[in-house]
Amino acid sequence: MKQIVLGTAGHIDHGKTSLIKALTGIDTDRLKEEKERGITIELGFAHLRLPGGKLLGIIDVPGHEKFVKNMVAGATGIDLVAVVIAADEGVMPQTKEHLEICKLLKIEHGIVVLTKIDMVDEDWLDLVREDVSEYLSDGFLADAPVVEVSSVTGEGLKGLIEIFDKLVEEIPERDMGHLFRLPIDRVFTMKGFGTVITGTSVSGTIGTGDEATIYPQGISSKIRGLHVHNKEVEEARAGLRTAVNLQGIEKMVLRRGNILASKDSLRPTYMVDVVLDHLSSAPRKLKNRAKVRFHAGTSEIISTLILLDRDELNPGETCFAQIRLDAPTAVLKGDRYVLRSYSPVQTIGGGEILNPLPNKKKRFSDAVLSELKILHTGGQKEVLELFVSLSRFHGVEESGLSFLANMSKKKLAEPLKALKAQKRVIQFERSLLIHADFLDKAKDEVLETIGGYHKNFPLKTGLIKEELRSRTTGSRNPKLFNYIIKQLSQDGIIVQEKEVVRLKEHRVTLAQDQEKARQKIEKVYAKGGLQPPYFKDLKEDFSGNTAIDVLGVMVKEGLLLKIKEDLYFHRRAVEDLEKRLIDFLKKHGEITTPQFKEMTGTSRKYTIPLIEYFDLSQITVRVGDSRVLRKK
Repeated sequence: MKQIVLGTAGHIDHGKTSLIKALTGIDTDRLKEEKERGITIELGFAHLRLPGGKLLGIIDVPGHEKFVKNMVAGATGIDLVAVVIAADEGVMPQTKEHLEICKLLKIEHGIVVLTKIDMVDEDWLDLVREDVSEYLSDGFLADAPVVEVSSVTGEGLKGLIEIFDKLVEEIPERDMGHLFRLPIDRVFTMKGFGTVITGTSVSGTIGTGDEATIYPQGISSKIRGLHVHNKEVEEARAGLRTAVNLQGIEKMVLRRGNILASKDSLRPTYMVDVVLDHLSSAPRKLKNRAKVRFHAGTSEIISTLILLDRDELNPGETCFAQIRLDAPTAVLKGDRYVLRSYSPVQTIGGGEILNPLPNKKKRFSDAVLSELKILHTGGQKEVLELFVSLSRFHGVEESGLSFLANMSKKKLAEPLKALKAQKRVIQFERSLLIHADFLDKAKDEVLETIGGYHKNFPLKTGLIKEELRSRTTGSRNPKLFNYIIKQLSQDGIIVQEKEVVRLKEHRVTLAQDQEKARQKIEKVYAKGGLQPPYFKDLKEDFSGNTAIDVLGVMVKEGLLLKIKEDLYFHRRAVEDLEKRLIDFLKKHGEITTPQFKEMTGTSRKYTIPLIEYFDLSQITVRVGDSRVLRKK
């Protein structure tokens, strides 16, 4: 069933609370101070069963200028506004400010209620009608019904209820949204139940027993119970005044301005990118870095306004801006917000949130302004591609993209599929996405890094994988790096040999002096046989690192075998010894270290490393003090 929430608006003492009581029998002023002072301070709530059977939720907001922030909180989530104007006073300052707030929040449906008609004569009422009609002529209430009532005598109340009934039928059902969100406007405890929060559900559904998260703190909880219009329900949905009994949460950790949402669905942020409409009624220009009061949902946060394409914003103008918050919040793309000046406090503007989780923006940047224009007016595919691109080399999960674009997975599927087909967005590691431009940049950087290494170290086969990753900025993400290495290997551009990576065309080639060194080193080791010199003694005969570089090449080629640190043998000498060792073991079954020493004809400093080499090579295995052939 369609659910509609009505909110009141209007100047103090224009009869909003009295009107609601006359309609519903419910006194929305519940605080002692409200009773004593005769004014509404906090939000009040009521409901009205309409002739057509629908239940109309009602939010009564304060009219006093000191409590406009509470009015803004109450306006969150309403579908229909009743602008209450007292017939004995007409349009007043708070009437105007409340209407501006409704306009900024994009509330499109309303009704005008002239109250206290029992206190004025017909001539005065005619003047008020004319004043009201003229003031509302160019706003969203220009064609709205105007109903004249008296909460004292009851005159006009029946007609007002009939108009409410008609409007509820005409107002289109709100988009349910893909995430449950309830901006909290009240927190209290009930004996036997614990912590209870209330608010207007602005999107999605949630049920008893469901898990949820409170933002921006990121506190997890479980729904213990739900009440809608004082009745227990199993499920709450968008458009309902809802009370939620939370499990395991202390009242002290919650406050107005927090958001109850589907589990792990939102992301806290200290800044938002927005389009900002500066009200034409604002008293002065808005300057860059002005301190403002940011209202979204039921929160009020002191913030700094960053104008991205100018130093000043004149009343009536619109621009892109970034709002940097003194405290975190959690919002979605497309949410509406209101700005009020820091001091004196007055509504000065508002608009739409474009990016709910941005980085700091550079001012006067054509690229930044182009991005924000896409987020403001672009199609679904453009917006999704931009958000993937903004994730740069980190990539973004599909669930994260769903949050950023404020789109359900189902709604996301088709445009994302098209972007993948066009190879504008690449999926790697399950659900991680990266923009093709940044993938190409990361690939180019990997290839440039390997190429540079080959140029600087031509005698080295390649670069250790982990060292390669640490030398890049674009592919620091291990998942992206492994994906790139796999792709470049499959494309035949690079070769990976164990942990070493090289360009496919790279070949170790020796310069003339290095080739001479190679011949000399090979001659020394071939002549040395099973008693070669230690390399530290040999390299002194060569200049610089020539011997070390050439030795690395010879080991890579397999011409020399590294038996232990600084000790190398010519392959032919070791292969000959291996053959003799195997023949001996096949004939005798085992060999002792003295017997092996006799076979090599060398001292222990060669014998022990060699027999241990054969153990490591899985030719032999030690059994007691002897070696036997390892069974393969």
